[in-house]
Amino acid sequence: MSARGQRLGRRAVVRGVALYAVLIAMAWCTLFPILWALSGSLKRDTEMSTPTLLPARPRWANYGNVFHLMPFGRMFLNTVVYAGCVTIGQVFFCSLAGYAFARLRFAGREALFVAYLATLMVPLTVTVIPQFILMRTFGWTDTPWAMIVPGLFGSAFGTYLMRQFFRTLPVELEEAAILDGCSPWQIYWRVLLPHVRPAAMVLAVLTWVNVWNDFLWPLIMIQRRDISTVTLGLVWMQGQYVGRWPVLMAASILILLPLILTYALAQKAFLRGIAMSGLGGR
Repeated sequence: MSARGQRLGRRAVVRGVALYAVLIAMAWCTLFPILWALSGSLKRDTEMSTPTLLPARPRWANYGNVFHLMPFGRMFLNTVVYAGCVTIGQVFFCSLAGYAFARLRFAGREALFVAYLATLMVPLTVTVIPQFILMRTFGWTDTPWAMIVPGLFGSAFGTYLMRQFFRTLPVELEEAAILDGCSPWQIYWRVLLPHVRPAAMVLAVLTWVNVWNDFLWPLIMIQRRDISTVTLGLVWMQGQYVGRWPVLMAASILILLPLILTYALAQKAFLRGIAMSGLGGR
């Protein structure tokens, strides 16, 4: 091998080592808080001040204390219901709107889509007060309807995601369905929708995570603990049991587990949808 080839080989090795070192450092920075919370959830109160990752004797009772100190089971069920309803609504209505913007021809379609997409530029805090006034007018404050209805009928991001995916489907599918006598609804439901499952999975996972982690909207709308979410319950628990860090960390791990399970089950479909929808940066 020539000297030039050896230098290029060494540079490639150095670049590879540097790349993996950066990736490992980034992964460690991301995973360390989770590992620290998991470690703290198994410690005793006296061990919280020691900078050790592994507890001397794991205290699994901290997880049981979470259910004794707060109605965690009820809050968990509430959050599952809220996130499930909003996710189903987002996938259905965003896919329906995305199909209309991508495949149907009507006057002002592009202008309406651009105007709808422009709502992404509006900060969430700007719409909180109008939404609160609207919920109070309907009498839905401190009810499950306030958690479900505002996010049920789609979003600009979800519509954009589904529209872009619908546009990648071949026109021949639609033309064949029209020759068979299918209506626009039948074309959407029976022909095109089964082909956009990867994008629907991406939207479902992102919506589920967003609703599950939401704190501001439940804080404004909910006062009763029997309809509260897990994030709101964790904050209430932190204010009431400020010194019981192992139990608080155990509650945090219990809240995090469904998100990890959701991603583990939907990982392949989620990554495939990201790649095919263009969100992967290609």
